[in-house]
Amino acid sequence: MAAGLLLVLSGPSGVGKTTIAHEMLRRFGGHFSVSATTRAPTNEEKNGVDYSFVSPEIFQQMIDQKLFIEFAQVFGRSWYGTPRQPVDAALARGELAVLDIDVQGAELVRDKYPDMLGIFILPPSEESLLTRLRQRGREDESAIQRRFRESTVEMQRARDNGIYNAFVINDDLSAAIEEVSCLVAEKLKSRVAQRAG
Repeated sequence: MAAGLLLVLSGPSGVGKTTIAHEMLRRFGGHFSVSATTRAPTNEEKNGVDYSFVSPEIFQQMIDQKLFIEFAQVFGRSWYGTPRQPVDAALARGELAVLDIDVQGAELVRDKYPDMLGIFILPPSEESLLTRLRQRGREDESAIQRRFRESTVEMQRARDNGIYNAFVINDDLSAAIEEVSCLVAEKLKSRVAQRAG
């Protein structure tokens, strides 16, 4: 069993997952898993920081070489995958490894890492999610509506599938960060106790 802790954060677009993930790394140290994707970057995204943007051909080579922990085509469009080596290396060093992935990916990760800590971040309401998506200013209204519909399906799937250890409502970012931080600290403490005892 790996010595580190695998933290999987999931939730709809615009709910604050990435901010929470980076705050967990600031507090606990560790590694943020940069997913590979075949989609094009947005104007704000940086290759190798937000995602590793690759061609479909390169992505297929990575699948063939078994370089992913999990991979999936999301909502029938772009492919996303979690590279295995950086995560396994962080866990072997006893570090926190943080994945920001969708429900489908989290289901696959849970199969391979059953002791992961899975946390689903929820908006306070569906209306607030729609407002957040609009405030990001990244997409036109039809894309926002599509993303909103997909998010409501994903939130229901997360509630139904039983793979998440906790659900955190982000109606106040500071409070959500504290709640996730407490869950991580508790899991780390229990893992240390298990190894000692």
